[in-house]
Amino acid sequence: MSEKEPNITTAYVWFDAEFTSLDLDTARLLQVAVIITDSGLNRLHPEEQDLNLCIQLMEGEQVSPWVEENLSALVTQCRSGDAVGLPEADQCIAAFIDRVCGAPSESISDRPVLAGNSVHNDWFLLRKYMPLFKSRLHYRLLDVSTLKIQWQDWVGREAFDKEDVNLLNQYFPGGGIDAANVHDALFDIKASIAELAFYRAGLQSV
Repeated sequence: MSEKEPNITTAYVWFDAEFTSLDLDTARLLQVAVIITDSGLNRLHPEEQDLNLCIQLMEGEQVSPWVEENLSALVTQCRSGDAVGLPEADQCIAAFIDRVCGAPSESISDRPVLAGNSVHNDWFLLRKYMPLFKSRLHYRLLDVSTLKIQWQDWVGREAFDKEDVNLLNQYFPGGGIDAANVHDALFDIKASIAELAFYRAGLQSV
């Protein structure tokens, strides 16, 4: 009996979003960011092409008190002329994926995989608001939070500290992270990529 060739994922679409509220049934998107890598975590596009978009807040649309207090600069930007509408953001991300990964495969199992931390939350909202983006993706998710739980419970070691800039630059391919900026979507996906690299390296030594 011949062994089957392993099915290597075509690409990881690293995605993170900031929301108006943690109540996903009513939340809307405030910021979205995308980086695309291969399965070895190497970028498939130049750094300057990383996507980082602020989403327009409609007039009178409210955000949670926590968001208003902790993400006030982002909220201000979302209420400015620098923000883009959801349909435009959806089209922009879909075009970006097509440019980097090619036209969507007819087989959903051959499409790139959405990746990130607690990415099921982001998946919930992009399915709701970004149909073009969603149509480019595999049905599976790569959630780094799953590895974090296993790392702590199975390996018994401290989890990755995404606020440690030296650690981030050690594991993020190419480095170049100047400061920890937690709750910024683009920073958070860079931290997720570094975190996955950290667990991969650690598991090789277990």
